[in-house]
Amino acid sequence: MTAPHTSVFTPMAAELPPNVTADTVSSLNADLADDHVATLTGKDKAELAAIAADARAHGVPLSIVVVPGNPGHDSSLRDLATEVGETQHGTVVVLSDDWVGTYSDSISRVQLEWAEDGAKETHGKSAEAAGLFVSRLETPESVSSWTAITCVLLAGTLAVVGGLYWVKARRAREDATAAALGSGDRQPPRASFL
Repeated sequence: MTAPHTSVFTPMAAELPPNVTADTVSSLNADLADDHVATLTGKDKAELAAIAADARAHGVPLSIVVVPGNPGHDSSLRDLATEVGETQHGTVVVLSDDWVGTYSDSISRVQLEWAEDGAKETHGKSAEAAGLFVSRLETPESVSSWTAITCVLLAGTLAVVGGLYWVKARRAREDATAAALGSGDRQPPRASFL
C-alpha cells in the first residue's frame, strides 16, 4: 500500500534574467545613481535619462533598467525590478526586447500592469517602451474610465426603467378613465370558465 500523496505549495525562488548575477545587480544600482538609468545594451541611455528625469519632475520617482533579449520567463524581469527596488526605492521598470517587469513602493500593481501593457512588444526600442510606460503612469484617469462608463450605463438604465414605468402608469390611468366613461353604455363582461 502506498502512502497518500500530499502536495505542499512552495514558493519559487526569485529568478533573475539570464546573464544577470548579484554582481550585475550591484553594478546596475551603481549605474542608476547618476541618472536613474542602467542599460546592459548600451543603447538609448540619453533618451532614457530624459524620460526618467521628466517622470521624476512629474512626481514619479522612476528608475529604468534595460536588459538585452527576452528572458525565459517574463516574471524574472519583475524579480529583477524588485531586487533593484530594494535599493533604489520608488518605481523601477525593467525593459527587455518585448517584455516589461516593474516594482513600486508607491504605485498599485493594477496601475503598474496597465502601464506595462502599453510598453510591451516594442521590439527592443527601449526609449519608446519607457515613454509609453510613463505616459500611462501619468494618466491614472484612464484606469478609472471604466468607473465613469459604468456610472453612465447605470444612469441610462435607470432612466429607461423610470420612463417605462411612467408610460405604463399613464396607460393604466387612460384605460381606467376610458373604462369609467364607457361603463354606462356597456354591460359588464361575463366571467367565463374554461
